[in-house]
Order: sequence, then structure tokens, then C-alpha cells
Amino acid sequence: MKAIVYSQHGLPISDTKSLYETQLDKPEPGPRDLLVKIRAIAVNPVDMKVRMGSPTETPRIVGWDAVGTVEAVGTMVTAFRPGDDVFYAGSIARPGAYAEYGLVDERIAGKKPASLTDADAAALPLTSLTAWELLFDRLEIPEGGGEGKSLLIVGGAGGVGSILTQLARRLTGLRVIATASRPETVSWVRDLGAHDVVDHSRPLHEGLRDIGVPEVDYVASLTHTDRHYAEIVKALAPQGRLAVIDDPDTLDAMPLKRKAISLHWELMFTRSLFETTDMVRQQEILNRVSTLIDQGVLRTTTGEHFGAITAENLRRAHALLESGRARGKIVLEGF
Repeated sequence: MKAIVYSQHGLPISDTKSLYETQLDKPEPGPRDLLVKIRAIAVNPVDMKVRMGSPTETPRIVGWDAVGTVEAVGTMVTAFRPGDDVFYAGSIARPGAYAEYGLVDERIAGKKPASLTDADAAALPLTSLTAWELLFDRLEIPEGGGEGKSLLIVGGAGGVGSILTQLARRLTGLRVIATASRPETVSWVRDLGAHDVVDHSRPLHEGLRDIGVPEVDYVASLTHTDRHYAEIVKALAPQGRLAVIDDPDTLDAMPLKRKAISLHWELMFTRSLFETTDMVRQQEILNRVSTLIDQGVLRTTTGEHFGAITAENLRRAHALLESGRARGKIVLEGF
């Protein structure tokens, strides 16, 4: 099968060897696996983090967002059968989705939204799982709850921010405040449902003051947490909650003590990495997101379609992500 891989970590994305096409054996499904013929993928920051920072002895496939058709199933699979259209993020401990075929445990795959194209559906799995777990599992905001409280989303125009804004606006009573700094990203997050937008290139407390919000109850810090940390602490109300998904070099929890702010890490790969007893929760989340999409409650977060799944197009996509100027998700479709 065709696969786009890296063999030497840390190469600049301008180097054609940073991601290149090769031929690999078609994988065989294990007992709980689906063998999926992949039709569309999306690109995430984790793809470039692995490519840059993870040594490998053999060509490694990255990419953790895929849409395709189930071609074969393992002996213990009960939720899917050949011919089903699925979407999934997969496990970071297994080969990714930059390939014609992929394996995914059925417990972390969902039914593709019928109303979306393959590319638009591929934009959703990883970010939807991250946003859903952050909002409902980590911050413990109940569906339909949060009335009279506020959520600040730092990095509202990115992939996770784009779906988190929708989930918080459509499924809770929270006042949703997103950060964005460019006219096109401000327009993007407002269109997704943010009640207010503040400019993260300015001190956050100043932006909140300007919209009449002296403090917020919840913060979802999705990017540059180390840069905004002092402002986040200042913006949070006493006994507020902070959820973080990015990778700051360090994160000193002591500034949180005086306000009794609780800190929550979200990593959507945790359930699959440790095969937790509630691993099937991710199948349930994806199926719920699929239903909400088909009902018109949520919408895709596709920002740009980069064409076919080729090494050249994937290098372009990684370069855009590295620039920090991506809006929504970058998708690719077809080999």
C-alpha cells in the first residue's frame, strides 16, 4: 500500500525527506480491529510534534484523523461490519493515517456523519474527542448546564477551539468567550458561536474588561499556555477551573493555590494508550458528534482543503501548521 512516512526525525519540513511516499505491507486486523480503506485525512499539531521529536528505526506513518470504509474486521468486533463508513482519530501508539489502509480498535471509531463529505468528516475526530472530553469529562460541565458561568477559550480559531466553541455554545448555557487576533479568525469564531471575542495579542484581562467580564469561571488553554499563563491566572475566578492540552516546557501550579484553581490535563490518546475500562466512551462520543452533525447542531471545522493525499501536499500542510496561521482544520482527500 502507499504510505507517506518519515524515517529521520527533526528534519525541516522544507526537506523532501521530512515526509516521503513509500510502499508498505497492508496491515492485518487484530481481534478488536477494523481494517479501514482510507479516503480522507486531516492534519493536526501532534503529527508534526511526532515527526520532529520521535526517533524511529523504521519508516513511521503519522496522522491521527481518518475517514474510510471498513474492509475487514477482527474476530471480536461487534459494532461494525465490512462496508461501514467510519471516522476516527486512532491511537498514537499505532501507525497513523497517512496511508491507503489503517487499523483502528473498534472501541475508538465512530460512524461517519452521513451528511458530510469524506474530507469534511475527516476534520472532526481528534478535535471533537479532545473538546468533548475537556468540556464534559475534565471541566465536568454537564450538558445543558453552566448557566450564568463563563468559559474562556484561548486559541479559539484552531482545530480544537473551533469544535469546542460549538459544543459549549450549543450544548451548555455557558457564556463562550474565544480568543483570536486576526480579522479572519475573529470572524471565524464568531460564526461558530462565540458570544464574545478577545484579542490574545493583548493582555487577556484587558480584553475581558472591555467586554464587561472581570473574571471567568473556566479556561480552556489550547495553545501557548506558557505565554498566557499569568494572564489566565489573573482572569480566573476564585475556585475556577483550568484545562490545558498543549505542551508548555514547564507549568508551575503554585500560582493557582491562592485562588484554589484546579488544573486539568486533557489528552484524547490516554484512553487508547492505557486501554482504560471506559475506552469505548470514545466510540460513543464520535457517534454522538456524528448525530449532532447530521441534525445540524454542529458543523465541520474544515478550514482548507489541500487536495490529494501526497507527500508534497502533506509537507505544505505541516508548513502551514508550523506557521501558526492555520484556521480550523487542514484536510486532504484521495490518493
